[in-house]
Amino acid sequence: MAVSLVCGEVSDLCIGKPALRPLPSTATVGDALLALRSRCGGELCVSFWSADKKTIAGRVSVVDVVCYLCSESNIADPARALADPVSVLLPKDSGLVCRLEPNSCILDALDAILEGIQTLVVPIRRRKLSAGGGEEFCWLTQEDLVRHFLNSIAVISSVAARPVASLNVVRSDFVAVRYRDPALSALPLLRRAISTQTSVAVVTDDGKLIGEISPSTLANCDEGVAAALAALSAGDLMAYIDCSPAPPVSAILAVKSKLKEKNLTGMLELLDEEFSQTLVMPLSSSSDEDEDTSTMNRRKPRRMRSGSYSARMGRRSEEAIVCHPESSLVAVMVQALAHRVSYVWVVDEEYTLVGIVTFPDILKVLREQFTDSF
Repeated sequence: MAVSLVCGEVSDLCIGKPALRPLPSTATVGDALLALRSRCGGELCVSFWSADKKTIAGRVSVVDVVCYLCSESNIADPARALADPVSVLLPKDSGLVCRLEPNSCILDALDAILEGIQTLVVPIRRRKLSAGGGEEFCWLTQEDLVRHFLNSIAVISSVAARPVASLNVVRSDFVAVRYRDPALSALPLLRRAISTQTSVAVVTDDGKLIGEISPSTLANCDEGVAAALAALSAGDLMAYIDCSPAPPVSAILAVKSKLKEKNLTGMLELLDEEFSQTLVMPLSSSSDEDEDTSTMNRRKPRRMRSGSYSARMGRRSEEAIVCHPESSLVAVMVQALAHRVSYVWVVDEEYTLVGIVTFPDILKVLREQFTDSF
């Protein structure tokens, strides 16, 4: 029975998943941001085609755009960076995206993730994508695999009931900043968190966990959060994010004041409503449907979003999801899946941060359970 868990086809895990609507390879950063704005309540990332239009080259979210606008080369003039090709938002390692055929076994997907693949794309059977001239795709995520194994908890109960500390899945190589540190100092850590699908912990001077700066949370904000990232401390940024998408006037004025002090006048534009007009441009597309959508967007720019991720999940960013070293593996799996995150922070009795448990580490432990079966 254990073998059957990993011998099924990955298409079984893709049932009901929506088809991706990729941007063309000629799209710009501004195109990506406009597409993300238009997906209210939908996917928090957009994908785009490779130059040959045969497969998905990668995916980006608002947090990728925010990091790019706040980079050293763009922070003085973020509006100019919107004209750059969307490919600048992708990791330089193109091998981080892997295509799996629908009849690939689940073990193939599991091994791909454990080998460091970040994004799995699977063609949707018997459907064609008219705009791209090829197949339709969907994402296959770490969450899909963890949920698959949790649904058969009886099969993995012998390991799932053990404490995470005894399974050596508590990693100590997490990334963290202090509460009073400039949020901008966390930018390289945030990029690392994006690549590992984790988060940046925010801690006190004595190492106690008080919150996080999460890519998942930032993905639900608008581009104005880039200005807050450039201006505020890590702790103040958490508070700003929790007020998104409509931070109080006092918070916006505080950000503007700090930007002026730092002479980052270009970042001020991101906080102005007029900035929406700079993004009102038609996406590169050859279909009538997309042209109609672009026309609608030109008439009525749309602001994001339905609230921050943490707010929609009933928690604030300073209420990071935590467990203890004695917590069972299954309890950690349930926590992460319930809050739609791919990691759980590990703290001791004093709430000092001691590590992090991630989905890949959980999947590695589960993968070892099937080694003797092959």
